[in-house]
Amino acid sequence: MVNQKTPDIGFTHEDFAALLDKYDYHFSPGDIVAGTVFSLEPRGALIDIGAKTAAYIPIQEMSINRIETPEEVLQSNETREFFILTDENEDGQLTLSIRRIEYMRAWERVRQLQAEDATVRSSVFATNRGGALVRIEGLRGFIPGSHISTRKPKEDLVAEELPLKFLEVDEDRNRLVLSHRRALVERKMNRLEVGEVVIGTVRGLKPYGAFIDIGGVSGLLHISEISHDHIDTPHSVFNVNDEIKVMIIDLDAERGRISLSTKQLEPDPGDMVKNPSLVYDKAEEMAARYREQVMGLGQPSAEEPVVEEEEVAAEPAAVEEEPALAVEE
Repeated sequence: MVNQKTPDIGFTHEDFAALLDKYDYHFSPGDIVAGTVFSLEPRGALIDIGAKTAAYIPIQEMSINRIETPEEVLQSNETREFFILTDENEDGQLTLSIRRIEYMRAWERVRQLQAEDATVRSSVFATNRGGALVRIEGLRGFIPGSHISTRKPKEDLVAEELPLKFLEVDEDRNRLVLSHRRALVERKMNRLEVGEVVIGTVRGLKPYGAFIDIGGVSGLLHISEISHDHIDTPHSVFNVNDEIKVMIIDLDAERGRISLSTKQLEPDPGDMVKNPSLVYDKAEEMAARYREQVMGLGQPSAEEPVVEEEEVAAEPAAVEEEPALAVEE
């Protein structure tokens, strides 16, 4: 048998580096990759994602919420998804993020909640000149002052949990705007019926009508629905803080509006001007007649008078102040 000597094969560091380059995955910012935690540091962690150099995730990128230590989020040898935040630095190291993944999924979730017209609950964590700040799915949301339905000073709302509806969900502009008022209106409207008599308090008087507080939500008593007689101004009939009886003539859940009437409660035309006490005494009787004559015949309720959008206090057209960034920095 002839022994054959196997020739030595040279394998240099350059050859090894070339082999790594040949089989190395290409990572780009924006990619979502699987990685394993192999080293936790005081202000970050090293992650194995299969690159030549361990990737790094700083503590501020570990969560959409503020954390103090990496151990609050990560454990050694844990494998999970990471977002590639930046390209390789001069040392060939990538920077990763978990916060960006949570951020994207949070926006997806709030868009879904808005599409479902869901009511969410959140505690106020701060207030400012324009309103209050809350967190929804980890995102920072803004409640304009005009959409806070409470008589408490804004600063007293901190730590109070509120029911909320979505007004604006705009990831591109980083705007998440919510309404406490709409949530209360929806809840209240579910308990109200057209043709029902309710007791309310006059909270505001405008040339076109009076705003009546009925159990924490605002309804509009349009000037044309105060009396069958002509009225020059609501001030001639009501004063702010007057307690009155009104009948609900329209509920618009989609727009969060409640339309009211005292005209339909008048035993005789003009009684609301001449003898409002009689109107209130006969309110239930007149409302029953209204329900029988109008609603019992299947006729539509009294048409809501047209009011300019910017004039309706219960439906403000704009946010008073630019909301804070939705994501916690």
